[in-house]
Amino acid sequence: MVSAVLFDIDGTLVDSVDLHAEAWREAMLRFGRDVPAERLRWDIGKGADQLLPSYFSAEELKRFGEELEEQRSELYMEKYFPRVRPFPGVRALFERMASEGRRVVLASSANERELDALVELTGVEDLIEASTSSDDADRSKPHPDIFEAALDKLGSVDLREVMVVGDTPYDAEAAGKLGLSAIGVRTGGWSEERLLEAGCVAVYGDLKDLLAHHDEWTQRAEAQLRKAS
Repeated sequence: MVSAVLFDIDGTLVDSVDLHAEAWREAMLRFGRDVPAERLRWDIGKGADQLLPSYFSAEELKRFGEELEEQRSELYMEKYFPRVRPFPGVRALFERMASEGRRVVLASSANERELDALVELTGVEDLIEASTSSDDADRSKPHPDIFEAALDKLGSVDLREVMVVGDTPYDAEAAGKLGLSAIGVRTGGWSEERLLEAGCVAVYGDLKDLLAHHDEWTQRAEAQLRKAS
């Protein structure tokens, strides 16, 4: 059975993808790079360590990468975060999982300040066992470090009983590197085809859809876990 679920946050639990893209665009403009937000939005889900090398050279990042990232975070929290909203159904879904004894960890690569604000915004602090931030991992998705950190916080757990829920191919790819089953939601804008291609065993429209089909996706994940074992 599925005993634990690792949830991505941005784009999965909260509607923040476009706002993150706008914050990155504005921060990059300050350092001489004009990247369309529509292009940047498809990199949201990666951390700065994976995103920035697509737009700046190693020499540029050595000179001002840390400053750029800090300015991006300040811009996001002060200008864009007030517009972030949880997707409908977050708490109801988590209550359902809690009622069935499933352990939940929020597996995010957000920094500590953003993570604290996100946990408060979603209103599920009493229903989760732990959460991760960028401080818990050396590399962000699609590397598996964030999910490894989340597993560490669960303690002794059978990997065959753990699954991931996320909105990007990067979540599915990171989960697959650890042998974890992944469920996709289309709330981040990615197509069902792309999420399945990345390794998701099933894809749903949003959290309300996930809740409505709770038995279905948990059974699919369990079947995948049995197959993998």
